[in-house]
Amino acid sequence: MKYYLIAGEASGDLHASNLMKEIMILDTNAEFRYWGGDLMQQQGGILVKHYHDLAFMGFVEVIINLRTIIGNLEFCKKDIKQFRPDVVILIDYPGFNLRMSKYVKSLHIPVFYYISPQLWAWNSLRVKTIRRYVDKMFVILPFEKEFYRKFQFPVEFTGHPLMDVINPRMKLSERETFIKNNNLDNRPIIALLPGSREQEIRTILQIMLNAIPAFPDYQFVIAAAPSIPAAFYEEVIENHKVGIVFKQTYDLLHLSEAALVTSGTATLETALMLVPQVVCYKGNPLSYLIARQIVKVNYISLVNLIMNRMIVTELIQSNLNKSNLVSELKKILTDPKTRETIHADYLDLKQKLGGEGASANAAGKMIQYLTEIVV
Repeated sequence: MKYYLIAGEASGDLHASNLMKEIMILDTNAEFRYWGGDLMQQQGGILVKHYHDLAFMGFVEVIINLRTIIGNLEFCKKDIKQFRPDVVILIDYPGFNLRMSKYVKSLHIPVFYYISPQLWAWNSLRVKTIRRYVDKMFVILPFEKEFYRKFQFPVEFTGHPLMDVINPRMKLSERETFIKNNNLDNRPIIALLPGSREQEIRTILQIMLNAIPAFPDYQFVIAAAPSIPAAFYEEVIENHKVGIVFKQTYDLLHLSEAALVTSGTATLETALMLVPQVVCYKGNPLSYLIARQIVKVNYISLVNLIMNRMIVTELIQSNLNKSNLVSELKKILTDPKTRETIHADYLDLKQKLGGEGASANAAGKMIQYLTEIVV
């Protein structure tokens, strides 16, 4: 069968690539065409557009780049019509994908949505769009099934795909190799995960770097986003003494005593690696003000959202400053009780997310539904 996938962010690229891998096991004749990234490209098929060219974060930024976004939508429509896939699989990225769902449905092509948009957080009215234009929704957060049930729209909970790729253990020999290859020393590590978009990295990383002088007995290491060039990080880092690693985020977290993490999927990845963290967010003030009026949740990190309580500290907008970062980081580095509590909460989190096999589960259900449609 022919599959057309649309992923607009780094996390979507990761989960879509694992989904593609599992689809190929079940459908040896699978043909892929997609919007995504390097990980999807490693699975084969044709990469139409890289997510790095699609990432516009915030209301103001979207307005500024509206002409580009409209052009991408029109190009995508023509590409899908020409390719004529057996199914279009949308991966999160709601601003773009929900618009595409309506067009794809008009072509009488099945629409699957893998990894639900966070409608429970900011716009439950869009469930109407999903009910009308999406044939099957596959969710990865346990509370999403109940959310959609309120709107009489049955969905499939497949488990969280991060459970398939994260193992919070590392061999001693691998640790030594990692330290040597990345020119690190023997001091304990604090990981910096400043995001995957240039605008958020530029804003948040500079604040993170200001905390370094308060921790001379630790080394700070940045987990660089794969789609961002090294020259960009060098410009932001300037004279700060900090390490940087590319395409080795999980290895870095394996070795880290703590982490400063920009809100997003990275907060969940860090938790599943059992690394104590401080969650950071600071964006365009106007975009944030608009978001505050729309977003309906109490937390910004997936970790706290899933647990429905504050288990990791969130520093947002003006609260994200050097003083607060240093204070919170000292707490999770030096207070054994705090670390034990976070560790216990992380284990509870893993139980809520289900076991391994989420990607295979999703692929199996998709092919089952497609077979039923064909029959």
